[in-house]
Amino acid sequence: MPERCGCCTSSPVGPGAAVARRRKVSRLGDARGRQLQRMRDGLVVALLQAALLTLTMLATQYEPHADASDSRNSYLPVMGGFDQRNLRISKHYIMFQDVHVMVFVGVGFLMTFLRKYGYSAVGFNFLVSALSLQWAILARGFFEMDNGRINVGITSMLGADFATVAVIISLGAVIGKTTPLQLIVMALIEIALFATNEWFGINVQQAVDAGGSMYVHVFGAYFGLAVSLALRRKDNPDFSNESAEYHSDLFAMIGTLFLWVFWPSFNAALVTGDNQYRAVINTYFSLAACCVTAFAVSSLVAKDNKFNMVHIQNSTLAGGVAVGTAADMMLYPYGALAVGIAAGTLSVLGYTYIQPALLRTIKLHDTCGVHNLHGMPGVLAGLIGALMAALASEKEYGESLYLQFPARAPMNNTSALNDVNEVLMFLEPGDNRSAIRQAGFQLIALLVTFIVAIVGGLITGFLLSCEWMGQVPRDRFFDDAHFWEVPTDEEHSAGTPPITPEAHANPVFSRKESQDSKC
Repeated sequence: MPERCGCCTSSPVGPGAAVARRRKVSRLGDARGRQLQRMRDGLVVALLQAALLTLTMLATQYEPHADASDSRNSYLPVMGGFDQRNLRISKHYIMFQDVHVMVFVGVGFLMTFLRKYGYSAVGFNFLVSALSLQWAILARGFFEMDNGRINVGITSMLGADFATVAVIISLGAVIGKTTPLQLIVMALIEIALFATNEWFGINVQQAVDAGGSMYVHVFGAYFGLAVSLALRRKDNPDFSNESAEYHSDLFAMIGTLFLWVFWPSFNAALVTGDNQYRAVINTYFSLAACCVTAFAVSSLVAKDNKFNMVHIQNSTLAGGVAVGTAADMMLYPYGALAVGIAAGTLSVLGYTYIQPALLRTIKLHDTCGVHNLHGMPGVLAGLIGALMAALASEKEYGESLYLQFPARAPMNNTSALNDVNEVLMFLEPGDNRSAIRQAGFQLIALLVTFIVAIVGGLITGFLLSCEWMGQVPRDRFFDDAHFWEVPTDEEHSAGTPPITPEAHANPVFSRKESQDSKC
């Protein structure tokens, strides 16, 4: 029998070798496909920025206070010019800075609890927020056009930040399971729906919501949850990276502290005068009570009666959400404390019991637990706002009642309006609503927001699940390495060992007690 040549002996053939080669080719093909998908996502982002540039050029202008061509910026007040001491920028910029820090630093770092998803938590929040605020200026401005142009100023920038907050709340429900393109498409659709719902609630229903608990938090939370529900995967994705380390939880706590400190500015940014003063005071007290309550309830319900870092990072903030709608109302400090106590309790119980139940029953996966921090506390805020609207009277508010609830102002061409204008001078006529009727519109606005968010989120989620949108590979959930240049695997996973499944009551994911995800 003749000898085989060396090349034959070094390259054996057979069924096993053929399978190995096919697998190698398949892996190379998958890697190339993923690279092309990332290139496509980058191209889409660039084209979207170009489109936003074009739309901004065609549709926007400076508001009068920022427009050098407006002669009122040159004249003295006695000559009909603007009083430079009372420009909007002077009134709003300090709180605008606070809100901006909350959006880009607070929320970004709050989501860094995932041990192998820190780059994405901060980075995708940065990307989506920067794109969303540009689109929100246009989408919201469409409803407030001035001679066919959108006025851009500090108040529209604040409004755009509020709309962006709704988007990044939704991001918290799906982070780790979505591609950048999916997040961007979600943001574009959500901003459009948000602007429409906000305009309808404020201008048609005339439901007040100083801190955006209904229009921002409820909308963002339930839109994101609906998207997450529609994106459920049937290929059994790997959730093993959905876990925290000591240092990742510590980074997330930085986000918590930024949000906690600046939340009074968020609730007070879009109101003025004594309303703004009350909003700061009420939020201050609600947050303080919520923080203490979250610690107390956490120690009562958590495993071994120890404090749970998830509760401390998230539930301590629920008081800011729950007081938002009524933040500028006559809630009084003791009322704000009561709201904070209720919010802290509700949020901790949500993380401990409600979130795992939703996961078991309807397979609703909520990465950051937005239902517990934004959803349920936002609904609570809407109910408290309706209650306070029902109790509001001229005896308690004086003539400013009609500034607090514009729809309650007397109707046009009535003696009642003339009487009120002897004090307020330029009060716009309203619908002469009663307190109970105003409370009813507050509840309707909450319900409409909830429905629009759920329906819009489900439709958006089904769109994002289309194959052409691209999906995160089942073995790359919660892994920065799929989208980012990261250190080697050894370096990337080095440090304190992740919290193990045995450390909590829900062993499906490597997370703390009862799958206490957060944001």
